[in-house]
Amino acid sequence: MNGYLALGIAVISEICGTTMLKMSNGFTVLAPSVAVILGFGIAFYFFSISLRTLPLSLAYAIWSGVGTALTALIGVLVWGDAFSLMTFCGIAFIIGGVVLLNASNQSEKDTAPSI
Repeated sequence: MNGYLALGIAVISEICGTTMLKMSNGFTVLAPSVAVILGFGIAFYFFSISLRTLPLSLAYAIWSGVGTALTALIGVLVWGDAFSLMTFCGIAFIIGGVVLLNASNQSEKDTAPSI
């Protein structure tokens, strides 16, 4: 399986699990509580699959960064969380950091000597 595909599934599953965490109301509502466990279980499984081909630093930056940014947007759109210039800047910095890590990883691959 492609590492980026597995990572994408991990991100989506983590976002679903986190959203269900909010809906579980402190694990007092059964269906969302079960969905939390499934979502995070699937996320960790596919994240581990992605690590077969992707570097840990890159994969974790994408997983946590994209997951955090999308979860913040879901919080604003679905749960009515506050959205301000600071929120926008925070999300932009997260995405920018992921892009920089990815670019850094690519440049290291391009300049590394072949064995």
